[in-house]
Amino acid sequence: MRSVWNGSISFGLVSIPVKTYSATERTASVSFVRIHEKDGGRIHYRKVCELDGEEVPNEEVGKGFQAADDTIVPITDEDLARLPLPTTKTLTILAFVGADEIDPLQLDKSYFLGPNGAAATKPYALLRDALEHQEKVAIGKVAMHGRETLAMLRSHDGAIAMHTLLWPDQIRSARTVAPSDKVEIRENELTLAETLMDSLGELDESELHDDYREAVEELVAAKLEGGEPAAPRAAPGTGGKVIDLMAALENSVRAARESRGEDGGSDGAEQDEESASVTPIRGRGAAKKTAAKAASGRGAKKTAAARKTSGSAAKKTSSGRSSGGSGAKKTAAGGGGRKAAAKKSTSKSAAKKSTAKRTGKKASA
Repeated sequence: MRSVWNGSISFGLVSIPVKTYSATERTASVSFVRIHEKDGGRIHYRKVCELDGEEVPNEEVGKGFQAADDTIVPITDEDLARLPLPTTKTLTILAFVGADEIDPLQLDKSYFLGPNGAAATKPYALLRDALEHQEKVAIGKVAMHGRETLAMLRSHDGAIAMHTLLWPDQIRSARTVAPSDKVEIRENELTLAETLMDSLGELDESELHDDYREAVEELVAAKLEGGEPAAPRAAPGTGGKVIDLMAALENSVRAARESRGEDGGSDGAEQDEESASVTPIRGRGAAKKTAAKAASGRGAKKTAAARKTSGSAAKKTSSGRSSGGSGAKKTAAGGGGRKAAAKKSTSKSAAKKSTAKRTGKKASA
């Protein structure tokens, strides 16, 4: 790995010679060239002098500074080397602060710093261990690639990493893009959003790759072979416009748990949902209506059952009445029979008495 800057770190009275290496690379990104659509010829950009109109080779291209009146002032590398700028070869540490005090918006480029020579190994390791033990980062200034910039040093994987920082006045304000109207966030919405954050789990770096670059490579390979590119993979549906925020959050939590092989109805999930105190999606008013409808349905079922029971009882009562009527008729019939028998008995007695009287009269005669 080739170093891009050699200098030293000024740590109080301690000087640590270091070499700087690029920590990142962009060779894997997709890069296109411009072509003429009619014939496929490549379009080149030529450096042409605006005074004589001729193309200028790279070895004749220099630097210049455009003044306020549009005058171009030539600047040579020797002019820049003579500038009274101590940071051209020395990274001067100004302060040590917590990493959370640095806004990620300020981060620019990343580098690795390595000790330059055996004598630099111990002070290098001392600074690295001190940064790690104190859980702080060092803020300093350094001049690289023709400009001075802020730099942040931190311990990383046994080495010292350097991140160049943008100056504070290079960070734009976010007030113009923040919502101007006050947005009311309910507590159950915030709790469910935090539940979703926990459900997504930890980041798996093995799953991080450039899908766009891979798709372009497949497209190019298919064209080189003279075939048709594969049909694009359908993007996962988003379900259209989100109408209910709570529904979207609940569905997201469920999908995240299913993707991790968890059961959406597991005890842990139920505990999370209970602790979230999530109101029904349709709202409290709708929930009351739903409960009322359910109660009404249960009442209707009970009423129907009561009607069936009442109808059955009525039938039994009617049957009983019918039986009672039949029995009454029989009783009445039985009573009539007894009355008839009594009349017959009376008539027989009367007949005997009449016979006896007649017999008595004959005997006296």
